[in-house]
Amino acid sequence: MQEERRLAVLRAIVEDYVATHEPVGSKALVERHNLGVSPATIRNDMAALEEEGYIAQPHTSAGRVPTDLGYRLFVDRLSEVKPLTAPERRAIERFLDDAVDLDDVMARTVRILAQVTQQVALVQYPSLTRSTIKHVELVPMSSTRIMLIVITDTARVEQRLIECSAPVPETLVADLRSRLGVSLTGKGYGEAAGALEGIDESFAPEERAIVRVVAATLLETMTERTDERIVLGGTAHLARYGQAFPLAIQPVLEALEEQVVLMRLLGETTGQAGVTVRIGHENPIEGLASTSVVTARYERGEHAVASLGVVGPTHMDYPGTMASVHAVARYVSRILDEQ
Repeated sequence: MQEERRLAVLRAIVEDYVATHEPVGSKALVERHNLGVSPATIRNDMAALEEEGYIAQPHTSAGRVPTDLGYRLFVDRLSEVKPLTAPERRAIERFLDDAVDLDDVMARTVRILAQVTQQVALVQYPSLTRSTIKHVELVPMSSTRIMLIVITDTARVEQRLIECSAPVPETLVADLRSRLGVSLTGKGYGEAAGALEGIDESFAPEERAIVRVVAATLLETMTERTDERIVLGGTAHLARYGQAFPLAIQPVLEALEEQVVLMRLLGETTGQAGVTVRIGHENPIEGLASTSVVTARYERGEHAVASLGVVGPTHMDYPGTMASVHAVARYVSRILDEQ
């Protein structure tokens, strides 16, 4: 009973601090929350929570604020995540359904996520390493130039222009296109090398040099172009929280500018189901030690594709943010399934 009461006091402190951004005192808890105990009991509970490291007193005679440990306990003990309203769900669905291609899906996703959470939004493009080849196209651009196009099941499109040393007959282009489709469709990027091994041997001797160039370019596209992309939006929201960061906002901005940092941040959560919340110093990135990062993976079928999420101050609305991140990830998954 005592533990449940202290958890209720901690929950009340977190909710008030998120709402007001001001330290919370025992008097405010008595006035705003029906905790069912005396002010003296609340003060005793606050003292115990402070001793255990869940809350802290930033200034003498001030109220208390949650610590990273306190937020962690609050998040871990959430009995339910605040659901999105019906208008919010419809707005997200309509906005994302109007996307015309993958780039538009990613751009719209980061915009809607930043808008509904009022935080910095991060969206990772579908990972090539988790994609399979849906279609390979060869398009003659001139007598000696061919456009190679690789389309994945996650709607990514990779293109490469191939310069050939001699004119390429259209019959060879058509034949090679057909054989590449048979060999590679449904294969993962890691299987491409094995599928292409010896493909030139089935062509006439005078055609093999061109076939080898195309095959080498295709392999290069699938091995070297495995760089992943992160779309970032809503950094202006950080200005509203300028005083929320213990040291300065500059380290946060610097961390968000580094694609490698963001890839590490999202990449580590792609293998985890559900919503992941990293609070304060739980973040592996030093510049984000004053923030909380809420992420979720999106999928195609039952397979994880990539992740999306938000970055904001530790005193964010965790139930609402977690619900929004989860909902947007579900919508993106549904869109990919329909591709």
